[in-house]
Amino acid sequence: MESTGEQPLLRLEEISKTFGYTRILKNLSLSVKAGEFITLLGSSGCGKTTTLRIIAGLERADSGRVFIAGEDVTDREPNRRNVNMVFQNYALFPHMNVAANIAYSLKLKKLPRNTIRERVEEALAMVQLPGYGRRMPGELSGGQKQRVAVARAMVNRPKLLLLDEPLGALDLQLRRQMQTELKRLQRQLGITFIYITHDQEEALTMSDRIAVMRNGQFEQTGRPVEIYDRPRTSFVARFVGNANIVRISGATLAIRSEWVNMDLVKRPGSSAAGEARDAPASAAQGLSPGMLARVTEKSFVGGQLRITAALVDRSVSEDRGKITASRHGIDSPLERGDLVRVSWFKERAVPVDDGEDEGSAPLSDAETGGPAGGRN
Repeated sequence: MESTGEQPLLRLEEISKTFGYTRILKNLSLSVKAGEFITLLGSSGCGKTTTLRIIAGLERADSGRVFIAGEDVTDREPNRRNVNMVFQNYALFPHMNVAANIAYSLKLKKLPRNTIRERVEEALAMVQLPGYGRRMPGELSGGQKQRVAVARAMVNRPKLLLLDEPLGALDLQLRRQMQTELKRLQRQLGITFIYITHDQEEALTMSDRIAVMRNGQFEQTGRPVEIYDRPRTSFVARFVGNANIVRISGATLAIRSEWVNMDLVKRPGSSAAGEARDAPASAAQGLSPGMLARVTEKSFVGGQLRITAALVDRSVSEDRGKITASRHGIDSPLERGDLVRVSWFKERAVPVDDGEDEGSAPLSDAETGGPAGGRN
């Protein structure tokens, strides 16, 4: 979970937070290096935004410490942390033009006018909006508003920039464009980004590291390729990408859908000898022993053909006895009702720990002195 090497820019030590009788964060620890782009990835209610607000000083932890550049800032006010935050709704002042929005915090610091003007122009150039200073927020597109919000945060030259799902309100095409833009900007400026999203593709595309959050804790932290190819738990395997969870010989395995093979056991009009692949042949090719299944669904999703089959022996799969295979393209001889043999390359099956059900855990009576409850 901890980054290695030089002293981290940000360090969280055993952060806990409770609202009512519900524990939102549970002894959370994390180190982030200077210049790193790290994403907190998780579903709604897992504690992502609360973590970000505690880093920013907008929320106080019940216990634990927050260090920025080696200094304990746990009890410091937000304006004394050299941290800025970009919200999902951008929070631009509608009655101020773009330049005034960006300059607002600099005016509060009572910097000279020439310095403010230079910094505003510099910030607009960074986000590729030169000449937009006199426009009002209502005259901007969603992507332009997002860039102005980033420019307003950047103009203070913070050590740390916190971004709370800033692309969530954009359409798919613009969101992908802004993913590239934000990553380019982060690399150009060398500012440390802590980014929140529940979009797995966004996290894999943009991040140097990903911290998968679940139930107020980090389930796994690592580089995108580590999270995707070597998930530690069944929850991470399912949450990041499409994975099949199967149990064989007492072990729990995660197999990505793109590494699953489905071959017809008996083609129409052929004899039993017409099997596409028998068990000995599969073993010789490094494939797992085949399992019989019947195709239940065939769909085209996001550039991939996805085929789902129900296993004859449903005890080996956690997903109601189903296995999903995916491949690029739309051609496949398989149809609903076909009997298939399911197999996969053995080296692509990753052993994982079983996870518990997701959700914020209520405090016990012993911890609260009363019956568990609290807000949702």
